Amino acid sequence: MEAVGLGLFMISACLFTILLEHPSSPIHNTLPDPFVRRALIGLAMGLTAIGIIYSPWGKQSGAHLNPAVTLTFFRLGKIQTADALGYVAAQFLGGVTGVLFVTLFLMSYVADPSVNYAVTVPGPEGPGAAFIGEAMISFGLMLVVLIVSNQPRLARFTGLFAGALVATYITLEAPLSGMSMNPARTVASAVPAHVWTEIWIYLTAPMLGMLAAAEVFIRVRRAHDLACPKLHHDNPMRCIFCNKPATA
Repeated sequence: MEAVGLGLFMISACLFTILLEHPSSPIHNTLPDPFVRRALIGLAMGLTAIGIIYSPWGKQSGAHLNPAVTLTFFRLGKIQTADALGYVAAQFLGGVTGVLFVTLFLMSYVADPSVNYAVTVPGPEGPGAAFIGEAMISFGLMLVVLIVSNQPRLARFTGLFAGALVATYITLEAPLSGMSMNPARTVASAVPAHVWTEIWIYLTAPMLGMLAAAEVFIRVRRAHDLACPKLHHDNPMRCIFCNKPATA
């Protein structure tokens, strides 16, 4: 489920980048402002994330879709070692498979320099700004997820908050780093594109940012009983993290 989830996310990322950035696309030619096109990509990817989180499989797996998210919950003691390793492996495999699926049918479009497999690379400000940007947006996302998911009245809206942040980050932060926030997402594009520019940023900054958010949360709130690590837990699906059985 995690593999399919990130695979679908990457398919959506490639398709919407083609629609809005490929020079032969009528939408690209109708919208000359790159900020507007980026905002539309952000909106599309935010809605994609929300759709996956609230899908039946997203409700069951928890829809982490990101090794940094999974490993942060592992650090918080909410995931067993075997489950964490399985999730991370599935996320990398699913992400790469999703991009390769698009390549199979739209090779000439997704490989065009204007799309370039939706790779994430540092912007004109350089790797330092990209690292800071990735760390900050990752910190923000995880902090919001922890705050909202641990509020009983708001917990069911965690996926909406996460999707809104994805849309906002793509719109505003993407010029700095390409807006990855996800090691598996970056590797998924890098494998077929053969673009590994400053890959260390995307393997470390999201992890550091999310771990920092977790530390801030547990120290400020002094929480001892954190909510289950699903972005949408209030559903009838079985939960492997807290052993909640499926209900009719």
